[in-house]
Amino acid sequence: MTYFPDQSYSDQAGYALDYFARLNDAVATLDPSSLTRAGEMIARVVGAGGSIFSCGNGGSAAIANHLVCDCLKGTRADTDIRPRVFSLSTTVELITAIGNDLGYEEVFSYQLESTGSAGDLLIAISSSGSSPNILKALRTARTCGMSTLALVGFDGGEAAVLADVALWVKAKNYGIVEDVHQSLMHIFAQFLRQACITDLNLLGQRKF
Repeated sequence: MTYFPDQSYSDQAGYALDYFARLNDAVATLDPSSLTRAGEMIARVVGAGGSIFSCGNGGSAAIANHLVCDCLKGTRADTDIRPRVFSLSTTVELITAIGNDLGYEEVFSYQLESTGSAGDLLIAISSSGSSPNILKALRTARTCGMSTLALVGFDGGEAAVLADVALWVKAKNYGIVEDVHQSLMHIFAQFLRQACITDLNLLGQRKF
């Protein structure tokens, strides 16, 4: 893994072409067996009527919130499933109250203590894999009897070790890591929908 950019560029096109090349390289670092396990975890929780929680900071928070949109709206199209998906990053009032009174490390774990149950799933997103509130959430989820899936980048961090399954994007550029993580969110939702669609003739006829 090398950092990007590792040289100076004089034009936007050259930078873009190298960025996309590095993006392709980053996608190739994903472990196929971990992708399969992640899909099985999600399908198992949805099939059992459990809840999926997502969380992240900064750009990863946006990805966590986007998962809710894709899973609640996108996956229901032409299927009988009703996924229960919640982002722990979405309510600024609650996050700031917990952060102010208890510390920012608690903003996700505190919510899980009230809302998470055995058999649920936490999807924790952290490019560094080292954010204290992400690590605390993973530990709390395990205590609650939940399964855990971590989306990480850079050197993987402790999150890659704590999670039951880790999808590690081996790149050292936040934009590239987040681009792959966002793609994974789309893949989670779209794979679930196509696996549960009630009329195969409808595949490809409806946009996500």
